[in-house]
Amino acid sequence: MADLGNSVEVSASGLRAQALRMRVIAENLANADSIATTPDGDPYRRRVATFAAEVDRATGATQVAVKSIDADKSAFGRVYQPGNPAADAKGYVESPNVDALIETADMKAAQRSYEANLNAIEAARGMSMRTVDLLK
Repeated sequence: MADLGNSVEVSASGLRAQALRMRVIAENLANADSIATTPDGDPYRRRVATFAAEVDRATGATQVAVKSIDADKSAFGRVYQPGNPAADAKGYVESPNVDALIETADMKAAQRSYEANLNAIEAARGMSMRTVDLLK
C-alpha cells in the first residue's frame, strides 16, 4: 500500500507542475498584445516554466519540482504603428515575443500530461480499493 501512496504523490507532483505550466502559458496568451508604453520600454516578455526531477527523502520517490520560471530571451517582434506613443523614430513598436501557435501547442501538451497524471492517480486509487476489498 505504501508504494501506491508513493505513486499518488509522484502523480500529484506532476499535477502541480502541469497546473503551474498551464498558468504560465495562460499569462503569456493574456499578454500577447501587451506593448510598452514608451518608445524605450520593453513589451511583455514570454515566460517559460522548467522542471527538474527531485527525490523525496522521506519516500525515496522521484517527483517533479519546478526548477524555474524564466523569461524567453528570443527577440521581440516589430509592428509598424507610427501613431502609437510607444513607436520609435521610424514608427515601429516592439511587440511581445509570444506566438499563439506555440502557446496553444504547449497548453495542449500540458493538458495531456495533467490528464495522464490524473489517470495514474485514479488507477492507484482503484487498486487500493480492490486491495482493501480483498482483505475483508
